[in-house]
Amino acid sequence: MNLRAYLISKKIDPDRLKSSESNLYRSFNLVFSQMHPDSFTAQKLFLINKLRRKYRLEKEPEENAVKQVKKVKPKIVPRLK
Repeated sequence: MNLRAYLISKKIDPDRLKSSESNLYRSFNLVFSQMHPDSFTAQKLFLINKLRRKYRLEKEPEENAVKQVKKVKPKIVPRLK
């Protein structure tokens, strides 16, 4: 997983973050490449929450959208005697 995919999973727009705060993006990229995503989340949780509000991802890219499968209920037919 790279930083871009991680930010999208956290509902943060990576392009807007990179263009607005390039130094922060570069430091995140460096730290993220050296640790597990869960450790990164634990270490940067308060910053991630602030960034999520500031750079909200408006629409998820189509490639990351998961289609929900509709469950089919079985049809119960009464028995004839």
